[in-house]
Amino acid sequence: MKPNTKIPCVFMRGGTSKALFFHEKDLPEDESLRDKIILSALGSPDVRQIDGMGGGTTTTSKVAIIKKSSREGVDIDYTFRQVSPESSIVGKTMNCGNISSAVGPFAIDEGLVEAVEPVTSVRVFNTNTSKLMVLHVPVGNGRALTEGNFEIDGVPGTGAKIQIEFSNPQGAVSGRLLPTGSPLDTIVIDGKTYEYSLLDVGNPTVFVRAEQFGLSGLELPAEFEALPNSGEICRLLEIIRGTCAISLGLASDLEDAAVNSQTLPKISLCTTSKDYTAGDGRLIKKESVDYVGRMFSLGMKMIQAHMALPGICALAAANLPGSVINRLLHESSCGGAKFESLRIGHPFGIMEVDGRLAENAEGGYDVTCGMIGRTARRLMEGFVYVREG
Repeated sequence: MKPNTKIPCVFMRGGTSKALFFHEKDLPEDESLRDKIILSALGSPDVRQIDGMGGGTTTTSKVAIIKKSSREGVDIDYTFRQVSPESSIVGKTMNCGNISSAVGPFAIDEGLVEAVEPVTSVRVFNTNTSKLMVLHVPVGNGRALTEGNFEIDGVPGTGAKIQIEFSNPQGAVSGRLLPTGSPLDTIVIDGKTYEYSLLDVGNPTVFVRAEQFGLSGLELPAEFEALPNSGEICRLLEIIRGTCAISLGLASDLEDAAVNSQTLPKISLCTTSKDYTAGDGRLIKKESVDYVGRMFSLGMKMIQAHMALPGICALAAANLPGSVINRLLHESSCGGAKFESLRIGHPFGIMEVDGRLAENAEGGYDVTCGMIGRTARRLMEGFVYVREG
């Protein structure tokens, strides 16, 4: 790799995230060299990512690698990479639901999929999880439409609605809905017992009650970071998250999880539906959400919005009696044996997920298809220049 090698690239927003999009043919096959290119392109490791295209946050430090698929019944193979701004970690085990929404528009505009008006359905195979997604993309004049009246909290303005269907999302990493075999587990840390639910749907996610850590669950990221005990809370959350990484087979011990499995599982602080003020100053009324969630990404940083696939995971948890989410919903008088949609309150508003359900042998319901509406937009195209070595 020569100094300032240029590689064709498209910079896209997908949902509440941004990523560099590459054609697989433009990257080397060697995985270690590919990682070096990705790190240089984004500017990692550096908390500001000042020498690359990353935005200094995990939501703006992502990569999508795309190729036309040779699989029967599939249009596109899509590989996701999550990059840490602060380290040389290139996460490879997870998918990103937000960035997934931009895969269809990218494939259409790059000529990998024929544009069919008014909506083109793009069948996408995610190589990280070996799961199929179907993206329904509005099209006009041979290109993916950008403008529309669909709004998602966390993104200014409106756009054309892209409906994503995550087919059979359960068991994406472990092959099981419940990696521990139980909807609710406990762990003792420093003499105190904490409850959590670990589900493997879309992206494996750990759900914990905010009140266990002395929190209201309504804290915004800046407010949480300003707490004098936020570091201690993050230590506890990381122990729980690391324990779940071991249950998933992603790590051998807590130290291994902290170093080599930072991207999965995700962890969410949850509380019952309550009134709160979002980051943009809007009042979110308790009647407009089913529960409130605060998610953490690489480095145990609370993020500004909510991840799409953990939202699908939450929907599965809602339909699992005894889980943290199911109990929260019943406490909020959102009771019922069957939840086909879920409204999650996050720092910048509300995210809604839907699902198609099938009754299981235990008398509950499995999510056979998780659905979410997103918007996406091509921001820039051209070349990204990467540094030698």
